[in-house]
Amino acid sequence: MGAYNRAMSRGRSEAAGREPVGRVFQRVLGDGLPVAARAEGSTIWDAEGRAYLDAAGGAIVVNVGHGRQSVVEAMKRQARAFTYVHGTIFTSEALEAYARAVGPRLPLDEPAIYPVSGGSEAIESCLKMVRAYHLARREPDRTVVIARWGSYHGNSLGALDLSGREFLRRPYEPWLGRFRHISAAYPYRAGEAAARALGDAEALAAELESAIAEAGQGRVAAFVAEPIVGAALGAVAPPDGYWPAVAEICRRHGALLVADEVMTGFGRTGRWFGLDHWGVRADVAACAKGVTGGYFPFGLAVASGAVYDTIVEGGSFVHGFTYSHSPVGAAAAAEVLRILESERLVEASAARGERLRALVEDRLGGHPNVGQIRGRGLLVGVELVADRTTRAPFPRSARLVEKVQARARERGLLIYYGTGNADGTNGETVLLGPPFVVTDEELTAIADQLAAAIGEAVTEIA
Repeated sequence: MGAYNRAMSRGRSEAAGREPVGRVFQRVLGDGLPVAARAEGSTIWDAEGRAYLDAAGGAIVVNVGHGRQSVVEAMKRQARAFTYVHGTIFTSEALEAYARAVGPRLPLDEPAIYPVSGGSEAIESCLKMVRAYHLARREPDRTVVIARWGSYHGNSLGALDLSGREFLRRPYEPWLGRFRHISAAYPYRAGEAAARALGDAEALAAELESAIAEAGQGRVAAFVAEPIVGAALGAVAPPDGYWPAVAEICRRHGALLVADEVMTGFGRTGRWFGLDHWGVRADVAACAKGVTGGYFPFGLAVASGAVYDTIVEGGSFVHGFTYSHSPVGAAAAAEVLRILESERLVEASAARGERLRALVEDRLGGHPNVGQIRGRGLLVGVELVADRTTRAPFPRSARLVEKVQARARERGLLIYYGTGNADGTNGETVLLGPPFVVTDEELTAIADQLAAAIGEAVTEIA
């Protein structure tokens, strides 16, 4: 009756000439958000004219910078021709040309791209590629997928189940449980039972080997992980030797190696892809975020040539989305790729990332509540702790990192943060990922304002 009465009330309001009620279900509940008006380079202005230095690229998305008119023009050219055709009926030159251009950069041999609308869709598509591959090989019993604790792979139910970010999983636990998890590759908290983390490459590899053996011969379909962990742990790279060992184990056991490059791809870590730091090639990979740098919702599920050919020979890939294979998205992605290449912005990410880490180390390296500063390229993490010696986190109830974010925003600085890294509930990290066009003056401002915001927030909860 409540829903009926509300519907009737809306009808009476409209009939009486009053404007009907309509609201946005915001991502931040109960928080009055400023209205964005325009953006350029590394800066966003709100409707009141206030400027914000985007030190996080939104959600570590913006790489070539805000306000690139050439990307907008590329989208307009494609939209003038046509904006949508169904992927089962037509392909497009925009899409085919993009596949040829991006292929040599991807961390897979002879890659084939399946374009989708974002990271969660890309992960879901990768999982279905894994299943289709093993079915085509007549190995239907390969149903076990292994991921890691301290990971994040998306918010759709399959991607969330794959993720090892416990506080995000908690509300939906009754609907989860199909995937298995092993320890996070997290040297800073290695050996801490609550963190479910190991820090030695040999120990991590041995644990994966044991998990495959425990699952049973011919049962593991894939191992899925981020080359460098982004949102869940705050720019954590694994120990040297880890990725080559993992790749060898997967291939020896017939399990596919699935790389989640959603955050680390397209130059964010100072290489084209995170796996490039170790010279490892994936069997399947997920990409999004930097694919179009925030200009269009567009991601990629990518299969190696061997995986793709096997699926095609098997004759079936039961999958699809209404807005997959977008020609406008492909046009935006192609122009972002052109900018990254022509302006050498991946190299810029490496150099400016070193500079940002040095600046943050200078301002915060000795701070009693900063446990570690880490990262690769323009993916820089700062782990906050209550005690540097014991690495004890602040209690989650203090909401320290939210206070850091609020103080930073008051200063015109936008940051990204994570929680739960220490034990699934407690533990807080700040993640920096500005556009690759960030200037040295802006890098200095990021370090200065972040240090001030942390100092103010710590004082506030003291």
